[in-house]
Amino acid sequence: MRTEVIHTAIRALLRQVPFQPFVLNMENGDRIVIEHPENIAFDPGDNNPGEKGTPPRSKFSVVSRQVFFIGTFEAVTSVALLDSGEPSS
Repeated sequence: MRTEVIHTAIRALLRQVPFQPFVLNMENGDRIVIEHPENIAFDPGDNNPGEKGTPPRSKFSVVSRQVFFIGTFEAVTSVALLDSGEPSS
């Protein structure tokens, strides 16, 4: 259930116009900044999350500046907009 909530929150942030950078807070304490919608990618089979009662796939990847990350939504503890005064890296 938490995985679906995190997945839905990320997709909502990616659709915002104008786009606003956001942060994925990870269970190990890492923070992953998403500065542009193209910096994050989802499992290609995940185009219709929840279709036919199936939960969304949990894998995603991030490529941004010097960050290359492959992980799962289960490892994300929260999602938040990047504070405008906060450094992105």
